[in-house]
Amino acid sequence: MILGIDHGRAKLGLARADGPLAEPYMVVRVKSTEDALKKVAKIVKAEQIAWVIVGVSEGVMGREQEEFATGLREILDVPVETWDETLSTQDAQAYAINMGIGRRRRQEREDAYAAAIMLQSYLDKGTEKL
Repeated sequence: MILGIDHGRAKLGLARADGPLAEPYMVVRVKSTEDALKKVAKIVKAEQIAWVIVGVSEGVMGREQEEFATGLREILDVPVETWDETLSTQDAQAYAINMGIGRRRRQEREDAYAAAIMLQSYLDKGTEKL
């Protein structure tokens, strides 16, 4: 199973794939980078995750996401890669609107949808990780 992470300062959007299709999994609220690292480590262990993909954007947030991925590499016993997630949140919002998902539900799950879009992009590039 592969875990995709849309990293944000207050929330992590998670998606997973156990084959060629990514699916939104959950949104995890976090208080700090340390809190985020601990929560992801717990999920990786509980769900028997074999691979982690962290979405990385541009600028300051991109540097924070790279640092988060480095922190995961230091504490996890599974490979951690980064993948471009530029515009995945906007794509997730547009998808949810087109699907007729209400505003409240959209806002609650959009980070998980963004993680799924990012992870699907990774899977579509012909990765041999599965």
